[in-house]
Amino acid sequence: MQPQNPMMAQGTPASLALSQNRVLRNTYWLLALSLIPTVLGAWIGIATGFNTLFTASPMLSLVLFLGIGFGFIFGIEKTKNSSMGVVLLLAFTFFMGLWLSRLLGFVLGMGNGASLIAMAFGGTAVIFATMATLATTIKRDLAPLGKFLFVGLVMLIIAAIANVFLQLPAMMIVISLIAIGIFSAFMLYDVNRIVTGGETNYVSATLALYLDIYNVFTNLLAILGITGGSND
Repeated sequence: MQPQNPMMAQGTPASLALSQNRVLRNTYWLLALSLIPTVLGAWIGIATGFNTLFTASPMLSLVLFLGIGFGFIFGIEKTKNSSMGVVLLLAFTFFMGLWLSRLLGFVLGMGNGASLIAMAFGGTAVIFATMATLATTIKRDLAPLGKFLFVGLVMLIIAAIANVFLQLPAMMIVISLIAIGIFSAFMLYDVNRIVTGGETNYVSATLALYLDIYNVFTNLLAILGITGGSND
């Protein structure tokens, strides 16, 4: 038998660093893979007219979205240590793509819709790259930041639900700007948790980062659609 390298023993800094790098690498791979069912779901949603299905009842749409979405999240967390967790995660990203088709269909109805989507995608990519780079260079644990972000998220959800009834464009812009700030900070927080060993499951890590990216993209696209949309 080969003698075990003491620096690679269980619990040593070397083994912990290898484990964290493995989780980060697997997370990025699964995150990239999750974009495929998202795009597929968005395309099917637009092609089948799903994007217009619930426009008559915004409240019903919100209830269905939250019910199905949280059901998926619960299932993913319960099965995150098995291959079923990956299957449910990819099914969830398909559902999120299907739901995204509503916003995409609205923006594509504008004369410059395709360019707005490209701008939102590019802006989201820049934000993610920046936050991920910062998270890997900041050595200290950012766990205390999570409490403030959670409180901000709860307040954001309450404001968003209120605006379902109020339907104020100015309030929607403000909510979207705050959402971009909060979920950008969540990107920093979630990648930092992987780097510092706070998150050791790549399925959970992928789910968290996917939701961060999804929310930054949708809110950025909503702002661009409201402020920069053209009917030409």
